[in-house]
Amino acid sequence: MDAIILQILNGLDKGSAYALIALGLTLIFGTLGVVNFAHGALFMIGAFCSVTLSKLLNLSFETVDPTQKDFLGNPLKVKTPYVESWFGPEVGATIIDWSVPLAILFAIPIMLVIGYVMERGLIKHFYKRPHADQILVTFGLAIVLQEIVKFYFGANPIQTPAPDALSGVANLGGALGLQIAYPIWRLVYIGFSLLLIFGAFAFLQFTTFGMVVRAGMADRETVQLLGIDIDRRFTIMFGLAAAIAGLAGVMYGPINAPNYHMGMDFLVLSFVVVVVGGMGSLPGAVLAGFLLGILEAFASTTWATTTIPGINQIIIYLVAIIVLLTRPRGLMGKKGVMED
Repeated sequence: MDAIILQILNGLDKGSAYALIALGLTLIFGTLGVVNFAHGALFMIGAFCSVTLSKLLNLSFETVDPTQKDFLGNPLKVKTPYVESWFGPEVGATIIDWSVPLAILFAIPIMLVIGYVMERGLIKHFYKRPHADQILVTFGLAIVLQEIVKFYFGANPIQTPAPDALSGVANLGGALGLQIAYPIWRLVYIGFSLLLIFGAFAFLQFTTFGMVVRAGMADRETVQLLGIDIDRRFTIMFGLAAAIAGLAGVMYGPINAPNYHMGMDFLVLSFVVVVVGGMGSLPGAVLAGFLLGILEAFASTTWATTTIPGINQIIIYLVAIIVLLTRPRGLMGKKGVMED
């Protein structure tokens, strides 16, 4: 039982990232009809937003500390972060320690602007082009973005540690007599992902803006005939989808150190998630993300990899084949989507 619960948690952890990226992909496809292969790059940029903020908060200046001496008896030069000089040593150290959660506020406007520029500068010119053209141009954009990040940040992963208060391990099974120790930050990531997913669905379901967007997804021409500028709202949704991917990347940094190719690592799997869930189906994308994450976690156990070597590398694709053979539209796909 301990092992089963642990693997479910591992699956929810990885599935949270799949679900968030797939949710953004589906929002873009459902509103604009664009297959965005640059969406993984947005996840990567979000992770590097936390790296950037951490570097900014650690900017420091040198001062001479007469209380500390080197081996020759000379006063030592020490580096003091600017935030510690501005807010005091304790508050400054706390701000630096919580740089990853604070990066959420830093990343939101950046990701919204990047999404807006991408949509207005490039994506809008491919609305009526074949999906193959959309895939090629957005895949090329993804390569450009990751090479820019590689140029400025280097090719090696950059550690972005979680706050000290959230970097330990929680004992989840003590009350039940089970031995289940799990990293606190991974639990935080699962909770954050669920909150973000709930927020996105609530925004679309209960706000006037979201209702208009859903109406536009169902019948764009009728909404335009009512005098509503649906294109502007779809552009805003592109920015929101970019922000969701970026926030997923921000919070994933302490789990997997950001590197320039992490977007590509998640992109292909996230597209498989979208296809399994059903193209254009938001609930399907989320359901498939968590489902495939859990299956991948169980396929990564020692028993599974010993019984069928390499099963952890192909389980998602095997499930995708089975689902598409038995239900070509995916788990919750709608008739007519991608069938032209």
